[in-house]
Amino acid sequence: KRPKTAASKPLHYVSSDGIDIFVGKNNLQNDRLTLRDSDPEDIWLHTKNIPGSHVIIVTNGKTPPDTTIAQAAVIAALHSKAASSSQVPVDYTEVKNVKKPSGAPPGKVIYSTNRTLFVTPDANLAKRLFVK
Repeated sequence: KRPKTAASKPLHYVSSDGIDIFVGKNNLQNDRLTLRDSDPEDIWLHTKNIPGSHVIIVTNGKTPPDTTIAQAAVIAALHSKAASSSQVPVDYTEVKNVKKPSGAPPGKVIYSTNRTLFVTPDANLAKRLFVK
């Protein structure tokens, strides 16, 4: 029997406003980040109809500034299949609006009452905000 390996941690960014942003690196991590590790008031972001990572803005119950939401959307676009595109649609909503359909595979969720931002992925911005 092999020993269980510790679950890897999501990627961690901090917006220019000083707000934590977390990014799942795979389907299982996306599930855990969105459905177990985040608060209902946190903001969830994902590229619209494009495979990619779940991104969480930790709000601590406060509304994050638009700059933080825009930066998180850029990071979401960068961690998706549309990383080399421009004007990528990124949906965002509160975590409480994100549900997992019964029997759905890891990483698959449905959501409601979302808004959409169109952003261009920016690796330089992500590099500046990344926390080692």
